[in-house]
Amino acid sequence: MKALVFHGPGRRSWEDVPDPVVQDPTDAVVKVDAVTICGTDLHILKGDVPAVRPGRILGHEAVGTVRSVGESVTNVAPGDRVLISCITSCGRCRFCREARYSLCTGGGSWILGHLVDGVQAEYVRVPFADTSTYKLPDGVPDEDALLLADILPTSYEIGVLNGGVSPGDVVVVVGAGPVGLAAMTTARLFGPRQVIAVDPAAQRREAALRHGADLAVPPDGEVRARVLELTDGLGADVTIEAVGIPETFEQCADLVRPGGRIANAGVHGAPVTLHLEDLWIKGITLTTGLVDTSTTPTLLKMVASGGLDVSGFVTHRFGLQEMDEAYDVFGRAGETGALKVALAAG
Repeated sequence: MKALVFHGPGRRSWEDVPDPVVQDPTDAVVKVDAVTICGTDLHILKGDVPAVRPGRILGHEAVGTVRSVGESVTNVAPGDRVLISCITSCGRCRFCREARYSLCTGGGSWILGHLVDGVQAEYVRVPFADTSTYKLPDGVPDEDALLLADILPTSYEIGVLNGGVSPGDVVVVVGAGPVGLAAMTTARLFGPRQVIAVDPAAQRREAALRHGADLAVPPDGEVRARVLELTDGLGADVTIEAVGIPETFEQCADLVRPGGRIANAGVHGAPVTLHLEDLWIKGITLTTGLVDTSTTPTLLKMVASGGLDVSGFVTHRFGLQEMDEAYDVFGRAGETGALKVALAAG
């Protein structure tokens, strides 16, 4: 089969690799019907995730059709159309029993495209298939389902829920990429008073206004003044970091009110200064984490029923064989206007 293989920082190749097979009784082999690229994949290619070794097939967001299963798999069967979660769950360890799947100690957590071969391929082996895939209703298109593999649960759990977004809050989302936009969309479920997007790219600020933001501004010297003006001089109730660089984290810390919450959803590859000399007295709550995907079933029901509109996130479409072109377009999002790219198998 063909797959997108990581060959070290800055090097990738769409090439021939062996077909995956069932290795363990809990495995499923899935034919990839649609796949997307994540900002985390770009971090890997920059060398920000050293645990990813050369030779690894990348990708952790896909929809597919089950081809074969191990003898212990009971929840899915060949022919089933499934969502492949970005988080793999053994279902048995302490953390999985607490629905903290990202902390799985039984061989799960974020492993696809990280510690085991991922989904940017024609076929993929999915470990712990019973607890790491979700059957898809017929009415949910592949493109919508792709958003449930990572960005929707990530933004909802790590941004909105960890941030404690509540009715009447002023929420600032720093970064209007896919996760930031999904945070704006899902924050709206809780009735905030104002959602403010901060992003340097005009196209992404325009996208933010379509996906739930009331105001979208560049990260210039006026941001703090505008937030203070809207909050009686206090600052935002919740700031959500959705980029993963020091400047955006520090901006979140600068814009949050005393007693407010900072929810970090970005993937950081460089050290960040935490200004405790300013924050220690302000009663700030700071949360971090990798998505657990415990909310995926709920979000899937909402998308299936029309209660959560995810249209407009996919801006560019490719065939699976056009993986290199898709990476180029997604990697130059500031120029191309790409939010999410979707690649469909022929």
